[in-house]
Amino acid sequence: MTFDSIISFITKLLDVLLVWGAFYYILKNLRRNVKMVLLFKGILIIIGLKVISDWLNLVTIGYILDYIITWGPLALIVIFQPEIRNVLEYLGRSQLLGRHKILTVDERERVVYEITNAMDYLKKSRIGALIVLERDNSLNDYIEKSKKIYADISSDLLISIFFPNNPLHDGGVIIQGDKITSAGAVFPTSDNMKISKRLGTRHRAALGISETGDCIALVVSEETGRLSVAMNGELNYNLTIDDIKLILLEELRPKKSILMEDQDEGDASDENN
Repeated sequence: MTFDSIISFITKLLDVLLVWGAFYYILKNLRRNVKMVLLFKGILIIIGLKVISDWLNLVTIGYILDYIITWGPLALIVIFQPEIRNVLEYLGRSQLLGRHKILTVDERERVVYEITNAMDYLKKSRIGALIVLERDNSLNDYIEKSKKIYADISSDLLISIFFPNNPLHDGGVIIQGDKITSAGAVFPTSDNMKISKRLGTRHRAALGISETGDCIALVVSEETGRLSVAMNGELNYNLTIDDIKLILLEELRPKKSILMEDQDEGDASDENN
């Protein structure tokens, strides 16, 4: 095998991997967008009709489908321009180096304690709240349009932000690491038709921001005091404080914590030997 043939093989393999990677990314994020799911189904239906028309030699329907297939991509770009823009924004918000700050065990427990303590008070007082925790995908676009705070996280501060008649209580709070970065943030509302009509703007905003990235959105209902968590385009409704605590402790766990723990155990066993 010559050097040129090896290079050619590597190039073709890379080409195939890039195509499969693009398809995997599209399919992975397709379920988060209702409109894109409907678009995908429509494309499959058109392809199916085209195959059937060619097989049965249906001239008229085949002629129409040829026009749709020829000019369809241009029409889709115009019609679904907002969705395409959202995908590009999602790519732009991705942080190659991960979170702004990887929390230690003590920091993670303190953050979870302060958040759940505030949510418990807000729940009992029937005060609405929307708290969004940034993870790998940046929320800087929403931070820039909100009121900057950059304060250490505390339950008292969270409660005061959402207290009635506070100018910032209608918007959402954004948390980066162990800091409250901003308040009064406005998030896109979800277009998911499966959402109950009884849920208000906060729940739709929580679901909407979770559909555009990997953040964690926490909601306290003003009407019922019930707690909810939105992640990856899914809304978990009517949770307990313990449920919230367990979810946050698990989701805020560093990605390499398991490897670090295994390494520590290995070092400990070496010392014992």
